[in-house]
Amino acid sequence: ETTVYQPKHKIRILTAASLFDGHDAAINIMRRIMQSSGAEIIHLGHNRSALEIVDAAIQEDVQGIAITSYQGGHNEFFKYIYDLLKEKNCGHIKLFGGGGGTILPSEITDLQQYGITRIYSPDDGRHMGLQGMINDLLKQCDFETGASLNGEVKELKAGNVRAVARLISAVENFPDTAKELLATIPKSSSNKQTLVLGITGTGGAGKSSLVDEIIRRFILDFPEKTIGILSVDPSKRRTGGALLGDRIRMNAIHPEFHHNRVFMRSLATRQSNLALSPHIKNALDILKAASFDLIILETSGIGQSDTEIIDFSDVSLYVMTPEYGAATQLEKIDMLDFADLIAINKFDKRGALDALRD
Repeated sequence: ETTVYQPKHKIRILTAASLFDGHDAAINIMRRIMQSSGAEIIHLGHNRSALEIVDAAIQEDVQGIAITSYQGGHNEFFKYIYDLLKEKNCGHIKLFGGGGGTILPSEITDLQQYGITRIYSPDDGRHMGLQGMINDLLKQCDFETGASLNGEVKELKAGNVRAVARLISAVENFPDTAKELLATIPKSSSNKQTLVLGITGTGGAGKSSLVDEIIRRFILDFPEKTIGILSVDPSKRRTGGALLGDRIRMNAIHPEFHHNRVFMRSLATRQSNLALSPHIKNALDILKAASFDLIILETSGIGQSDTEIIDFSDVSLYVMTPEYGAATQLEKIDMLDFADLIAINKFDKRGALDALRD
């Protein structure tokens, strides 16, 4: 099958390779095909635990989870993820997997009877082809999220993660129909003194790694405080798909480290040539209403003239590397005039001291 499935709704899929599994070639191939088919992919990378996958899937309000597992523990791993989703009232999230010849046909039958949506086998690959398997996955995940709200606004104050996630989905997917309900959110957040730290910079400057270190220190230094993160990555203009990959670099957002004190949501711009999603303001209001003590807003990689971040943040941080070219290039970067803080990342590289001087 070579025809690409055309989704009726915006589809968000979380992808990862299982715990103790360093083989990520297969999941990278599959998620790239999903992206080119128009899906927004929240990619965790390899060696990810069941708890971490489920926690991320709920915060990201995805329709499906796709996992490769070549480490031999697939029976327990997939069933545990399925049980955790049920336990957290998120049984609507579809669960897909694959593991080549390491998952036997009898085990595939057992897993699917247990409730896993589908485990793809080598025979499926031969009969359906790569695009055929992706089409099958996307068809089963092509349903709306954020449409049927029921008391989520009331649950914000209590910091209900699922409520926060569903409201952000409503803002993204149904901004007009949800407008009346969401109109109460800015009112409830107007008295909050939540600081918004805006972090921007060129692509590959290390923004996500820097955010991860900020989160780690914040969690360790302020044991009673909570933190919310909005991380934006660009949508592909041709396909509408997106790689929302900031979680790959984030180790401090593991639930066993922060104990439910960190919420992270990845957003696609869903438009070209902009570093932020058009729904950022409402998403920020939702996080403020949820009483987070600090909010970090991270943009996608920007060019020399982009200063959009300052409209949404109280403090702005511009992240760059020493490799910007001649000193005259600095005069073209508009954010250097507006940023409250400038971080020269990857300072171990040659020319770092010269960059600091310039």
